[in-house]
Amino acid sequence: MSDPIISVEHVHKSVTDSTGTLDILRDIDFSLARRETAAIVGASGSGKSTLLSIIAGLDTPSRGTVKLAGTDLFAIDEDQRAALRARQVGFVFQSFQLLGTLTALENVMLPLELAGRKDSRKVATEMMARVGLSTRLGHYPKVLSGGEQQRVALARAFVVEPAVLLADEPTGSLDFATGETVMQLMFDLNREQGTTLVLVTHDKAIATRCERRITIEAGRIAD
Repeated sequence: MSDPIISVEHVHKSVTDSTGTLDILRDIDFSLARRETAAIVGASGSGKSTLLSIIAGLDTPSRGTVKLAGTDLFAIDEDQRAALRARQVGFVFQSFQLLGTLTALENVMLPLELAGRKDSRKVATEMMARVGLSTRLGHYPKVLSGGEQQRVALARAFVVEPAVLLADEPTGSLDFATGETVMQLMFDLNREQGTTLVLVTHDKAIATRCERRITIEAGRIAD
């Protein structure tokens, strides 16, 4: 059996302010194999998004660590973490996170250009066609619908063929029908590319489409 692509090792996260210490995550421990799909579920405020941020190396645990493709994220500095994310990780957010000053195509080209790819326009154009937006290449995010913006975000996430895709409530800003379309596209792309998918969601129907469900209750993994 190959080594896990993601290994979350006894992660704790606490924050302290004038009112005392709040434990957000308590001894979170699991691993995911390459190509596995996992939904992180739980009530609002249970720590799901904090856990996703720590898996990405965007937030740091109070104790414990995360290994991504064998690299301990918190044994390297932030620049090295950013470089590792650029090579290995794609992101999809509830709020799309598109750059308003760039066209849809330019948003998708951006991670390729940052990686030094000379064929960024060609590859991004092909990915825009894959998500059904060939006629929207030159449009800016503000004139795209929510579903179109999320499809651009999917194209941007998958265009670099990441080993891991992290998605935080990707349909939270969309109506049901649009959300269904976007989720089908995400699972199709994930299967085509063999990506490991980690999805934070409160939607049970979406969670059941993943091979694995990790339920967080009061900062812990529920049995």
